[in-house]
Amino acid sequence: QVQLMESGGGLVQAGGSLRLSCVASGSIFRTNAMGWYRQAPGKQRELVASIISGGTSNYLDSVKGRFTISRDNAKNTVYLQMNSLKPEDTAVYYCNAKIERLNYPGREYGYWGQGTQVTVSS
Repeated sequence: QVQLMESGGGLVQAGGSLRLSCVASGSIFRTNAMGWYRQAPGKQRELVASIISGGTSNYLDSVKGRFTISRDNAKNTVYLQMNSLKPEDTAVYYCNAKIERLNYPGREYGYWGQGTQVTVSS
């Protein structure tokens, strides 16, 4: 069994910063792509940033230059540093990971965290 556990959300004023963390644990053979999604009330879930094991990353246009995704492969952990936060960044942020399990190496499964609320006040 594999679990993703997020932390680091909260309430911050516009212009402030938050750092999200997500740790994958359980019967993990290898963690491949990891990413952060967000979903605001009444909107679809959208990909904010993603990163592969080699470090190549991609970002949603609206967060480029403000958010930075990084990972620690040894700890199966992905981070999202969010700077210059805006009220429109308010959403539930979800961690996602593509993971090969110990009992099925070579076969990739997608996992989601439970979500963490980020609220940016104006």
